[in-house]
Amino acid sequence: MFDFASILAGFGDVFTLWNLGFVICGVAIGQLVGAIPGIGPIMAMAIAIPFTFGLDPLPAISFLVGINKGGLVGGAVPAVLINTPGTPDAAATALDGYPLSRQGKQLKATKMALFSSVTGDTVSDLVLITVSAPLAALALMMGPVEVFALVVFAFSVIAALIGESVVKGLIATVLGLFFATVGADPENTTPRLIFGHYELYDGLPLISVAIGMLVISEILRRLALQGRAAVAAVQTQVPASPQDRRVSWAEYWSCRYVLLRGAAIGTVLGALPGIGSTAAAFMSYAATKSTAKDPESFGKGNIKGIAAAESANSAVVGANLIPLLTLGIPGSVGAALIVSAFMIHGIQPGPLLFQEQGRLVYGLFGAMVMANFANLWIGQVGLRLWVRVVRAPESLVFASALMLCIVGVSMSTGGIFGVGVMLAFALLGYLMLVTGYSVVIFIIAFFLGPQFEISIGQSLALMNGDLGRIVSYPIALLLLGLSVFVVGAIALNRTRQTRHRANHPPLATGENTDD
Repeated sequence: MFDFASILAGFGDVFTLWNLGFVICGVAIGQLVGAIPGIGPIMAMAIAIPFTFGLDPLPAISFLVGINKGGLVGGAVPAVLINTPGTPDAAATALDGYPLSRQGKQLKATKMALFSSVTGDTVSDLVLITVSAPLAALALMMGPVEVFALVVFAFSVIAALIGESVVKGLIATVLGLFFATVGADPENTTPRLIFGHYELYDGLPLISVAIGMLVISEILRRLALQGRAAVAAVQTQVPASPQDRRVSWAEYWSCRYVLLRGAAIGTVLGALPGIGSTAAAFMSYAATKSTAKDPESFGKGNIKGIAAAESANSAVVGANLIPLLTLGIPGSVGAALIVSAFMIHGIQPGPLLFQEQGRLVYGLFGAMVMANFANLWIGQVGLRLWVRVVRAPESLVFASALMLCIVGVSMSTGGIFGVGVMLAFALLGYLMLVTGYSVVIFIIAFFLGPQFEISIGQSLALMNGDLGRIVSYPIALLLLGLSVFVVGAIALNRTRQTRHRANHPPLATGENTDD
């Protein structure tokens, strides 16, 4: 089950100056972009992918993972300083981080966020390293019918949990699957929907679609919102004592159970497609507050609130790779971007990955562990620098991002056609954002579309076109039943919540409060 030769070789590959350099650079860039509200690690990962073409798979993927990990640490900085999370994952961190900042304890708050993030991330990585190979071995026992049902279940969970409504989530899923059919038919190589553009014979360029939907569309949305909301100035009190500048070992140790619970919540939720780190952070925060001896202190500057939120949201990063590496199913948009990096280098994530690329997988695991140490070191050194980054003007940031997108896509696709595809999907992504449809669901469906289509064809061939034979595949039948149940249950729950809000509107108090 465990190939110890691959483990030793993979971990050994990480400890070269070249590979470690990309891990450290990725973490530093992640913390930098995470500290800029509205940018975040996902946008940085999408922009960075084209620039990794010339690299070997290990430094390329390690670089992207480093950006993702560093971004969660950086996102806590503006959450603490200006009550504006650099990433959505840090929203729960602001609940106690910002009150601490107003008390002159901004360094204590940001350092607690850093230590908690690294703790949760490390626990999650250890779980990933331990369970991935056994789960991949189990996944190899699944046939095409079970794979088809598993992908349907993943689509159902993602569509139901992400976005404004279940219906919009399902529509975004279908839309992503539709665009995944552009190109040659996988069975008979017949061109589909290329309209005479033979550049599309191999399908829509993955990088063009990802950058257009995730980066350019978000830039357009943010530009449309400029002027409607002002970014708060960084206003903090001067620390009253040296203790306000640091986190003592006693303070960290007092949060040990909070950290472990947050890491456990983040790991479990991260292994499930579609739930995400924001939900994990708020769930951990709520669990910590409800079990605390002084729940009234939460929201007023309790460091355990920061520990709960940061340990949970960072634990999701490693756990997101469990379904990706074992089943080939990305559980988040960050994992989907890592899928694209694998595919760019001719590697298909899934249960065969441990057999065919075991050395690379364990090299990636080693890089993830080293990224946690890099996060700790760079975070300690760079906290004062990230405070200045918070003030970066959006116009300069977005102009730089747009230029990098155009250069990166033109390099990766070999011409202007890929840039045109990027701009077309940027417009589609913007329209989806302003109308409440999730681009995250679209991207995951687009990535899984080819695998889904192949599994459908293989399943129909096994059943000789008779769908009734699916009853002879109990695991597939169970997964399809769970898909229907998940969609129905979540849709019913959201309908009840909507009716409750309609029947019990909030009272107007005339006060502006922060939840």
